Parts: sequence; C-alpha cells; structure tokens
Amino acid sequence: MEKFDVIVVGAGPAGLLAAGSASETGRRVLVLEKMRQEGRKLLITGKGRCNITNDSNVGEFIKHVYPNGRFLRTAFGQFFSKEILELLHKYGVETTRERGGRYFPSSNSSADVLSALLKWVNELKVEIRCGQRVEKLIIEDQAIKGVQANGQEFRAGKVILATGGKSYPATGSNGEGYELARLAGHSISHVRPALVPLETDGDVAQQLQGLTLKNVRATVWVNDRKEGEDFGEMIFTHFGLSGPIILTLSRIVVDALHQKSKVEISIDLKSALDEQKLDTRLLRDLDESGKKRISNLFRNWLPSSMIPVFMDTLGIDPEKEGHQVSSRERRRIRNLMKDFRFKITGHRSFKEAIITAGGVSTAEITSKTMESKLVLGLFFAGEMIDLDAKTGGYNLQIAYSTGWLAGKSSRAEPLLTGTK
Repeated sequence: MEKFDVIVVGAGPAGLLAAGSASETGRRVLVLEKMRQEGRKLLITGKGRCNITNDSNVGEFIKHVYPNGRFLRTAFGQFFSKEILELLHKYGVETTRERGGRYFPSSNSSADVLSALLKWVNELKVEIRCGQRVEKLIIEDQAIKGVQANGQEFRAGKVILATGGKSYPATGSNGEGYELARLAGHSISHVRPALVPLETDGDVAQQLQGLTLKNVRATVWVNDRKEGEDFGEMIFTHFGLSGPIILTLSRIVVDALHQKSKVEISIDLKSALDEQKLDTRLLRDLDESGKKRISNLFRNWLPSSMIPVFMDTLGIDPEKEGHQVSSRERRRIRNLMKDFRFKITGHRSFKEAIITAGGVSTAEITSKTMESKLVLGLFFAGEMIDLDAKTGGYNLQIAYSTGWLAGKSSRAEPLLTGTK
C-alpha cells in the first residue's frame, strides 16, 4: 500500500489540469491512467489539431453549455481561456485564433498541447502511472480513503475522478468512471452520444457523399415543430449528415429520437436571400439565359455534384430550356433551395461521438469546489460530469476549468504524506 495526498484517476486534459493544480503547493500527487499513454483522446481532438479553447466571454460561454452552464461560474472565474493559453505559451505552444474565436496550436498538432501539459506536471513532480485500471474507490464513513488499481491499494484523503465519458472508447473513455461514481452513491444522468453525426433516410445524402457546404443554415424539426437551428458548415457522408452545424444540432436530435419523435433537418442552401430575393434572382437568370438548358443554369446556383440530385428530386427534365420553366416549377426550385429536407433515422455510436452528454449529476457536486456532496474528499472533473457544449473549444475548456478547480480544492487539509 502506498500513500499520497491526492490521487487523480485519468490522464486526459481534466486529469492533468487537476494533477498540476493539486500539486502546486507541494502535495504528493499520483495520476492513475489505465491506457499505456496519457491524453489519448486529447491527441485526436479537432482532427488532430486540438481546438484548445474559445475566446467567448464567460456569459456567452455559459449559454452554450447544457444542461446547466451556470454550474461552471466559479470554475470559469478561477481558470478560463486566458489561463490555459498562458499556461501553454509558457511551455512553448504558440496559438492561432481562427474563425468563430477558436484557438488552435499554430503547429496544428495536438501532440504539442499534450507535451506542454506533461512538461508542466512533470516539473511539479506529479507521478503518472499508466496501465493502471482503477477497480474501486475505497470509502469509509462516507469519506474517501483511496482507490484500488490492478489489485493494489493506493491511499489518499482526496481522489479526483477525471475518467472521461463514453465517446471514442478506443482512447480509454468507455464509461467506467460512471460506475465508480454510481457505486459511491451518485446519480448518473442519462448518458448518450453528443456532437455526433446523423443518419438519414433514403440515398440522397449518400449520392452527395463528400460534399461540404459552407454558409448554410440547418434547422431541426421535431414532430413538425422547429426546435433549433445553426449556421455554418456541414458535410454529406455515406450514412447521412455531419460537420460542425450538424454536430451542434445533434444534441436536440438524439434526445428527440430517444423519445421516438419524428425528426427532420432542413438545409437552407441560400440563407443570405429571403424567398422573394431568391425568386427574383431565379427569374432574372431564367430570363437572361432562357435558351440555356436548365441543368446548365443550375451551375450558377448550386455545387455541380448537387445538380443531378436536385433535377431528380424536382422531376424537371434537365434538357428543358430556361424560358420553358413554368412559374410553378420555379417555385418548386426556390422551395427546395430554401428547404432541402432530410428525415433523420438515427445517429452514430459513441465510437464517432466527439463527447458524451449526461453523467454525474451536478446537483450532487459542489460547484465552488467540484467536491462530491455525498462522499468527503471525492471530486469530479471533465466529461464525466453532466455538462456538455457545442463545438468550438467549449468542451475542452470545461475539462480544464473543472480539473483546475478540483485540483485546487483538493489542496485542503488533511495531508497523508506531508509536503514534498
């Protein structure tokens, strides 16, 4: 049996921030990671580029966090985007701000972010042991006393669970942390994939596979009621829809599908034009190029790979000349451009979900410390808490901030080992 002041379970971004924060005043900190390498999931974030954080202010940030962004006010107040960027800069990571206020390492390499965090915790003499699967928490009289990993006991008066959710299970996030929390008496809110691609009915999306659309508006309709919308970029896949705006809207879709609701997504391909302005443009082009085939005219309106799909959906002869298009046909063209609709039949699995929705209930965690309200000395950080956000660096910032606050809060007495 070994003794430490603080034990952190999980060596992802939340766990590393927790470990570094906990050790800054000389605590003896142990990180137990079941994988053979730290930060496996961090390495694949942002398609390997790592969207570090976002420059939104705290108030705006909280609006994009579900189901209770206000829970994070203290955490964000103590460690936010400015602090994580300064920490990374200190250890050699230059950053670049991109569209939407998103920060990436200038090298476009998530490995540089992980390397910087590891340099930081190593300087603080944090001990990291990989290949250590925590099997149970040691709890006596509703107070944490340590953990058991690979059959061995590790004692500590403070334990921080930062095991991640269930998304990308190959990186180690397979939901084991939820079971540890449940056995400690905590409630686990409904766990489901979030920021996940969507599956569609029919073969239209498949015909458009690989096509990326920019500056379009997607709207979610649930039982014929508008439930949400987003503007930006999306992509068609062999199974349906993906891309930033689809992933953001997937939270609404997944919950609606769970309720067996009818779900559709409408794509407005001409969001910069209202119906009247679009109709005026169509009429002008048809008049000015009336002798051209309608299929050629469509090249002025849509990406070339969409034209055959549109012609088929509209049922218009592609050989028809522009001046032969009736007002009724023009209205159908306009309507389809403004409402290119897909029936949603499902969503991809945790293997393809960027993050997890659901988790340990925030009602059972003290927001000012990240400590359990049920077990003294037990803390939570990162994705295993019932908090999730849109794409754009928001979810990683939640991990940093909750990890930092949990680590700082764990510095309180008593110590089992004394200072280093």
